[in-house]
Amino acid sequence: MSIPVAARARSSGGTSVSGDLDRVASFLLRGVERAIGEFALIDGGDRVAVAVSGGKDSRALLELLLLHRRRAPYDYDLLAIHVDGTGVGLPDMRTDLEPWLDGLDVDYHVVPLVLPSAEPLPLTCFRCSWNRRKALFISASDLGCGKLALGHHADDAAVTTLMNLMFNGELRTMEPRVAFFDATVTVIRPLIYVPEKELLRLAQAAGYPERPSCPWETESKRAHVRTFLRQLGPEQDQVRTNLWRITRRAQEA
Repeated sequence: MSIPVAARARSSGGTSVSGDLDRVASFLLRGVERAIGEFALIDGGDRVAVAVSGGKDSRALLELLLLHRRRAPYDYDLLAIHVDGTGVGLPDMRTDLEPWLDGLDVDYHVVPLVLPSAEPLPLTCFRCSWNRRKALFISASDLGCGKLALGHHADDAAVTTLMNLMFNGELRTMEPRVAFFDATVTVIRPLIYVPEKELLRLAQAAGYPERPSCPWETESKRAHVRTFLRQLGPEQDQVRTNLWRITRRAQEA
């Protein structure tokens, strides 16, 4: 098993894949397979849309799902959706993203981010995320996809738990699988067991480009909580694990 063609070309000039890249991908795939199996994220015959923003998380998600599909004992369709926000002042990701998607030989669709006429500007991080998610839902549904895969990882789940505790007084985390609109579209999070530091290893081995900074993300509550978690250093692994365990226990009670 090896990572798809696009990453091979970036890491080794298009000749042969690096051993480190294959090792990292194989290691991360175990976490993806665990999540898929434990939470029944993907079934045979599914048509799965992968939200690809252009950052390391969504790129890794798409490539890992392509690997998973190659070794899974059932067939399912994969396609990518990119929401282009350049029209509302977001960084342009298409220049690097589209050649990479072409190299993966995967069907992909670029959807413009169109804001409601009453949307106040400038956008906040929350409102931007809400509108992008709406565009993804509509596009996935129009393309006949019953599943929408998002690149949220284990650290994102921990940050969500902390935010809910601190700002909402609730013990709740990200769900690995959530159905919307009478199960017309089900959001799945195959990276829910994968720590961000491992995705960084994959990004470095595969040569993913740095994603331009969003003009609003550093001022959000989520960004502040994420910084707090990172400042815990090596202890964040245990904190992340404890947060996941206690929230899952509470939600399953």
